[in-house]
Amino acid sequence: MGRETMALVGLLLGLGLLLCELGSLASAEPRAPPDRIAIVGAGIGGTSSAYYLRKKFGKDVKIDVFERGEVGGRLATLRVQGHDYEAGGSVIHPLNLHMKRFVKDLGLSSVPVSGGLMGVYNGKSLVFEESSWFIINMVKLVWRYGFQSLRMHMWVEDLLDKFMRIYRYQSHDYAFSSVEKLMFAIGGDDYVRLLNQTLRENLQKAGFSETFLNEMVAPIMRVNFGQSTDLNAFVGAVSMTAADSNLWAVEGGNKVVCSGLLQASSSNLISGSVVSIEEKTRTKQTGSPTKMYEVVYKTGAETHSGFYDIVLVATPLNQKMSDITFRNFDPPIEEFNDPYQHLVTTFIQGELNSTLFSSRPKDQFGLSTVLVTDDSDMFINSLSIVASVRDKEGPAPAVDGMHVWKTFSRDVLTKDQVSKLFLSYDYAARKHWLPYPHYAPPQKCPSIILHDRLYYLNGIEFAASCMEMSAIAGYNAALLAYHRWNGNEDMIDQDDLYEKLKTEL
Repeated sequence: MGRETMALVGLLLGLGLLLCELGSLASAEPRAPPDRIAIVGAGIGGTSSAYYLRKKFGKDVKIDVFERGEVGGRLATLRVQGHDYEAGGSVIHPLNLHMKRFVKDLGLSSVPVSGGLMGVYNGKSLVFEESSWFIINMVKLVWRYGFQSLRMHMWVEDLLDKFMRIYRYQSHDYAFSSVEKLMFAIGGDDYVRLLNQTLRENLQKAGFSETFLNEMVAPIMRVNFGQSTDLNAFVGAVSMTAADSNLWAVEGGNKVVCSGLLQASSSNLISGSVVSIEEKTRTKQTGSPTKMYEVVYKTGAETHSGFYDIVLVATPLNQKMSDITFRNFDPPIEEFNDPYQHLVTTFIQGELNSTLFSSRPKDQFGLSTVLVTDDSDMFINSLSIVASVRDKEGPAPAVDGMHVWKTFSRDVLTKDQVSKLFLSYDYAARKHWLPYPHYAPPQKCPSIILHDRLYYLNGIEFAASCMEMSAIAGYNAALLAYHRWNGNEDMIDQDDLYEKLKTEL
């Protein structure tokens, strides 16, 4: 055998050994899954993370979900005259793919949301009033605002087009260690910049008029987020999508998605309030000392605790909303004092005093929704006729001129204020709550990784608060926990994902 032949044989043998080694590495057993995972909060973020953690870690891990209130969190309903109505987030965009998937996978039903006709009130008169004829609406918009409504639609569509990238990233199991890195992966510096400027600043630079901002944009911000155009530009864009057509909701109430995800994840629901989380060393059955998290919680007057390998916090870390103490962490876990916006949702069954808004006879009023401008002295952000969560056909016909109306306001409505709005009424129900952050750009989003295996979902709300963003956060946290547990660093915070995945078949 010649020297060249021997060298070639040696090379082939070496290559064969290398391939065998690589094969054995590829077939090596992954790390054993965690024994127990705790999730604090059973809203859409917490229950979606439970759903995806079960898919990633398999059937053997025990998942405990803590909830001190009702499953659904801030997806809440209120009962009025024997019917349930959405008190908070009530509409879902047709491009919210996680919510669409949940409804399909869980065997739920969706119902179209028909808002009826909308008007904008400035405290003196209706500055804009929808018609049931599309062409008339277009003429009205162009007459008053030029082509700015079309430009606004294009602005939102451009941002949505980039936003859709997150679904591709997550379908390929990629995760992000911070909200800013997630935003950068979606749309680069331009997307991150949206968090650091107000919606008004952004749209002014784009050439939108003050009239359009005050009469069209600000009222939509008020109804969706209880603020004006001084919130960050990204949440402003999210808010504008809620003015789109083909919006939908889940039959039975959007919160039933959370109950369905909880059941599908085979999680154990613990009805209790988490008091503290502390890292401790425990000796497992294997005999080796292991770092774990002790979760202390109360059920009624009793205090209990449990030990977990991984903890996900899926409730706002705000003293008014959760008040969880992180004990003996070194370095200490940052304190969360980010403010949330106070809101009062009031349902009133009554006959609207339409002369407050228009001089036309009440039988010719025709509006189902009234939005309010910033310069109005009105004590409400919005007023709209609503359907119950089980009414597939939209709002029920008026009974003796009465509909069920939902109002959003910053303060509790007084009896005189209700009497001003309605000719006659049955006072029905109200809810005080803190449904979303108070936005004040430049916006710094709280950390996702609080400690080695301790994660926080709700920081994403400071980019934008809505059902779909919480579902994205839940999926991201589940992927992040899975990859960090298994040492899959190549699946976290990868650069140029858009270009990389674009070239894949």
